[in-house]
Amino acid sequence: MRWRDGRRSDNVEDRRGMTVSRGFVGGGIGTILLVLVALYFGVDPSILLNQMPTTGSPPAMEQSAGKPAAQDEQAQFVSVVLADTEDTWREIFRQGGQTYREPKLVLFTGAVQSACGFAQAAMGPFYCPLDETVYIDLIFYRDLKERFRAPGDFAQAYVIAHEVGHHVQNQLGIMQKVQEMRSRVDEVRSNDLSVRTELQADCFAGLWAHHADKSRHILEEGDIEEALNAASSIGDDRIQKQTRGYVVPDSFTHGSSEQRVRWFRRGLETGDFAQCNTFQVRNP
Repeated sequence: MRWRDGRRSDNVEDRRGMTVSRGFVGGGIGTILLVLVALYFGVDPSILLNQMPTTGSPPAMEQSAGKPAAQDEQAQFVSVVLADTEDTWREIFRQGGQTYREPKLVLFTGAVQSACGFAQAAMGPFYCPLDETVYIDLIFYRDLKERFRAPGDFAQAYVIAHEVGHHVQNQLGIMQKVQEMRSRVDEVRSNDLSVRTELQADCFAGLWAHHADKSRHILEEGDIEEALNAASSIGDDRIQKQTRGYVVPDSFTHGSSEQRVRWFRRGLETGDFAQCNTFQVRNP
């Protein structure tokens, strides 16, 4: 991926090395239990955090938040990818007569306090709609390479673009509507809505890649394969097979490997926002 000459975003905040106290916002000990249960069953705990109200005071930190991203290569890479998503979505929103509101991105180490609650690095990257921020511990990229066997800089860029896709959903009101619908249906239907939400974010990630390459020629040989491999590697079926030894489709919350690849490719190949409506197809 050609990124070194790209613009850096001003919306990256570096909290790496900061220590977060063991306080919790929202559900207290219930938050811990929900996260542990989610991890055990191969479910992304960020879905639970995204739905939790926030009450009380945030945990204390040893340093004050707010410093810009450091100059190390990984931080710079993240900053460039985020800036590229900003440029892409700003133009897409402009064409639709809307104004894109840029998200923040927080780099952290080990654990972090978001407006959606306390989160640990084991959860992986997540988006919090309450503070419109993407959170990522860069150790996830090592896991992506070693545990999920999805190496490459464009695989890493796909992860950021997917979380920014959730921000697009949040800004358009899609996320709120889905959460309202999920509160009124049974577990199987709720999981289906979650899958459709995640697949749309995958499609939006592909949409970003399409427009970014068309405008700025960021793709190099092998990049698309890296992203498709990453999408496939973090499918619910593959993760459940690894963690539980068997697959339960009705419990999927992010989509199968085949679905994630297909929807990312759909956004990538069409570049058409309308093609990413996962909620209007019978079988996503």
